[in-house]
Amino acid sequence: MIADGSIALPCPTQPGSFTALMHLYESNYLRLHWLLEDLDDLPACQWSRPRGDLPLCLQLLEASPYTTTLRLTYFFDEGGERVADPDLTIRVYHDAGLAEAMACRPHHLHHALRRFDTAPGDELGRRWARNNMLNKWLEYCHDHGHRFRPGGARVAAAG
Repeated sequence: MIADGSIALPCPTQPGSFTALMHLYESNYLRLHWLLEDLDDLPACQWSRPRGDLPLCLQLLEASPYTTTLRLTYFFDEGGERVADPDLTIRVYHDAGLAEAMACRPHHLHHALRRFDTAPGDELGRRWARNNMLNKWLEYCHDHGHRFRPGGARVAAAG
């Protein structure tokens, strides 16, 4: 065996880097599949209602052969108005096995989510914050028993 001490080993992924963001997208994809058994044939709107947590709404916004765009949210009553928070638009890239939080409410209502608000700055930082929030929220939803099953509660799309 020949060993060469001059071969540079890859650097570990730095949090907040583009490479780490791609790893986060991969993790989001896997965690999303904890909640969704199948991305094919999704209804326009579906709800998960486990005991001990708020109903979680999943809306299908767009489906194509290579991507699916979803909206994932809770709805709260705020001063007689129905407010979505967190309100995430998620694009799933089927061929790459990635899920990206593309957009979210600019300022969260719930105090625990405010640390994920993003101030104006670089795009990488905004994407990192959005997708880190999605990753943690998907884990929370899974831990609280949320699941969307084929043939589950199908309802008309909510506004």
